[in-house]
Amino acid sequence: ARQIRDNKGFDDFSWNQWIEERAARPEPGALEFAKAAAAREVTIYYISNRTTDQGAATIDNLRKAGFPIKDDSQFLGKGTIVEGCEAKGSDKGCRRRLVGRGHRVLMQFGDQLGDFTDIAVNTPQGREQAVRPYLGWIGDRWFVLPNPAYGIWEPALFDNDWSRPEGERRERKRAALRY
Repeated sequence: ARQIRDNKGFDDFSWNQWIEERAARPEPGALEFAKAAAAREVTIYYISNRTTDQGAATIDNLRKAGFPIKDDSQFLGKGTIVEGCEAKGSDKGCRRRLVGRGHRVLMQFGDQLGDFTDIAVNTPQGREQAVRPYLGWIGDRWFVLPNPAYGIWEPALFDNDWSRPEGERRERKRAALRY
């Protein structure tokens, strides 16, 4: 909302400031669902591309909002070391694997494809190929919370070339819209 109000794009400095405010609010239904799961002895892991150094503020914010977190190890931020697994960029596969080593994963929730599976080639075709084996899981084991504002889907539409002019990037996104 601030970026829109201030006519600015994403930048790490303002993102870190916002995280440090510890003021993010839960999406409707998320807190109730998390509490119901915890009441049934389900351990929730929060796998995020917030970095590990942003973990304390993130955990504080989650606790302040009422989310169930027994200990800090339930937050797995970008930079979490997973023995025997080397992460590529912001891929979450190693962190998902870490959770799976000690737990039966019942469900996954996320706002973009990379929250569920790693994407080898970030193109529309590569993304389709990455999800194809799991289509039956969507709505059953995988639950997508749409995020039209940002995500790895965005650069896939303009060949991952951020040096293209903003107007061209926006036009490529518009051209990909389906009504």
